[in-house]
Amino acid sequence: MNRRSFLQSVGFVTGSAFISLHSNAFNKLGRDKTIKGIVKDGKRGVANVAISDGYSVVLTDAKGNYSITPDAKATNIFMSTPAGYEFKTDYHVAKQYETLGSRNEYDFTIKALKRNDNKHNFIIWADPQVQNKKDVKKMMETSVPDVQQLVKSMGPDALIHGVGVGDLVWDNHELFPDYNRAIALMGIPFFQALGNHDQDYRMGGDEASDKTFKEIYGPTYYSFNRGKAHYVVLDDVRYLGVERTYDGYILENQLTWLTQDLKHVAKDQLLIICLHIPVHNSVKNNAALYTLLDGYKNVHIMSGHTHYNLNNIKDGIYEHNHGTVCGAWWTGPICADGTPSGYGVYEVDGNQLKWYYKSTGQNSDHQLRVSVDTLTNQKRVIANVWNWDPEWKVTYSLDGKEMGELAQEKGVDPLAVKLFNTPVEQGERKFKEPKKNNHIFVAHFKPEVKVVTVVATDRFGKKYTITKDA
Repeated sequence: MNRRSFLQSVGFVTGSAFISLHSNAFNKLGRDKTIKGIVKDGKRGVANVAISDGYSVVLTDAKGNYSITPDAKATNIFMSTPAGYEFKTDYHVAKQYETLGSRNEYDFTIKALKRNDNKHNFIIWADPQVQNKKDVKKMMETSVPDVQQLVKSMGPDALIHGVGVGDLVWDNHELFPDYNRAIALMGIPFFQALGNHDQDYRMGGDEASDKTFKEIYGPTYYSFNRGKAHYVVLDDVRYLGVERTYDGYILENQLTWLTQDLKHVAKDQLLIICLHIPVHNSVKNNAALYTLLDGYKNVHIMSGHTHYNLNNIKDGIYEHNHGTVCGAWWTGPICADGTPSGYGVYEVDGNQLKWYYKSTGQNSDHQLRVSVDTLTNQKRVIANVWNWDPEWKVTYSLDGKEMGELAQEKGVDPLAVKLFNTPVEQGERKFKEPKKNNHIFVAHFKPEVKVVTVVATDRFGKKYTITKDA
């Protein structure tokens, strides 16, 4: 299929998906209490595949058969794609679910991968948050080609998938098809989490706020597997019934489901939890989630929402709160904390994880920004190391002489001040004022110094060096 035909096909699929939103009612008439089905690879049934209605979890038997009694509130039956198999997608949008209707049987056909998937990659897209076609154009011209180039650089045999951790659009649900077109063009399987700007605000309470999202992307919480990694996507945005009013909260039915889901996950597996609102400081019942994760040795939480980059480690759980795909809401190349627009890139090897932050339009070595300014009687170097965590080390030298580590300060990024610390003009987007962050590093020195070098060494031992004239 040539590129033009492909784009036309994608436009038809994503466009018709949106048109069908208001006509695809969940028809339960004539359905038995218990439904059944089979998970098969060709003609062979696949055993021990987790099937769920979002309330209970069952495993397929030795022949791939399952039966389940859906909860009265259930709208989907979904499969936790097992390791070693391709992800089911529709133009690369993940679709490992069936919508419950009047049928009594729902089968899933999966296809074995042609290579071992213990080594694979994934990317995290946080807050593309397109509000209009102008934003879409920027996304298509910058972010999408960047991912295409990254995927190409990994080689034709690489296994890579993506997860969008919410705010796929900015309250404008007519742009979901444009987001889907971006996924199709990136060419990798993509899973979605619900963000606060992906909700329906005028349909009732929380139970109705995900209607549009579910009709396009299916369940708002689910799981899947690849290699020795188990992935969970959660909905931690609770709509409070007043337009654009919400909080961070994981409903009890999700926690009950997660308890059952994790029964089938070994404690030494790599566990990746993907959601929108950061857990460590913004989910009111985060203690309940942490309790469920207790005993798992390698847990990473992937979040967005804040429009800045922050790594938090709590009781051995590592939360990656990502900078945004949209930067400053598509008005500038960086977030309010100075983190460039971009996304997280992750490399899985068995149950081990490595990562870096990929700045849009830059290579993977772009991990810090350094500025030097002159004060009254001294000079100052400021380094913003946006993906810093406590295992990083940030050192500097003056005119070739090693000076040790820079002092960490909570401060603002100089480029963010230059770009965003101005009055908001009419028609401009707000919210982009510079934000203080914990990944600023500073040193003061004598005005006679000519050259400053900053070296940031990440937790994996890779060094990133920038030299500036003082």
